[in-house]
Amino acid sequence: MSEQMLIIDNLKVSAGETTILNGLNLSIGMGEVHVIMGPNGAGKSTLANVLMGHPKYNILDGDIKFQGVSINDLKANERAKLGMFLSFQYPEEIPGITVENFLRSSKAAITDKPLKFMEFRKALKEKMNLLEMKDEYATRFLNEGFSGGEKKKSEILQLLMLEPKLAILDETDSGLDVDAVKIVASGVKQYMNSEHSVIIITHHNNILEYLKPDYVHILMDGQICHSGDINLIKKIEKDGYDSFRA
Repeated sequence: MSEQMLIIDNLKVSAGETTILNGLNLSIGMGEVHVIMGPNGAGKSTLANVLMGHPKYNILDGDIKFQGVSINDLKANERAKLGMFLSFQYPEEIPGITVENFLRSSKAAITDKPLKFMEFRKALKEKMNLLEMKDEYATRFLNEGFSGGEKKKSEILQLLMLEPKLAILDETDSGLDVDAVKIVASGVKQYMNSEHSVIIITHHNNILEYLKPDYVHILMDGQICHSGDINLIKKIEKDGYDSFRA
């Protein structure tokens, strides 16, 4: 059994007066890839945001441990410094800040170390080439005027440059054509190793054909109601989510 990177114990979460997660349990081992699927409104994106410390949500009960440390009370930047990363379902446009400057500032903030300029720029160029991003994107404002696919590539570029320990990918494959899914998947595969863990939240099987997850979980009504291997996806496609309600 691999060392546990993340342990979620009986997590109950609300937004305002509405309880969204209701006793959710999940453990992620070192080097493992976990997929979370479920119907709309089940709480998948809520879980991603809660893990990263979004202030909109309130933890009513339960605990989140990252590498043995409870992170319930930590802010998003503190979680990032520990090695957590969230790829957004709908990446924001940030005018006035170039992709390169954003990544350099983020890397320096997370590592608390000065960066060697040429070394950083070389690494950035290599990762952009991997994602088939033209050099000009480094000098463009972050996500401004980017297509949906370009925004998703930009998120994976951040993942590759920041090198977190845990990557939470919230519908990274949504809205992508076949070629873009393959490129994004290749970027995620480049990140994956025995010391990095991945949570993939998705509605689709497309990206999973390339990434081969270790575990698949179904989230319904604020809880993980069923877990299995990749064969579970075939049952979802065949019978739908209602077959798991019992």
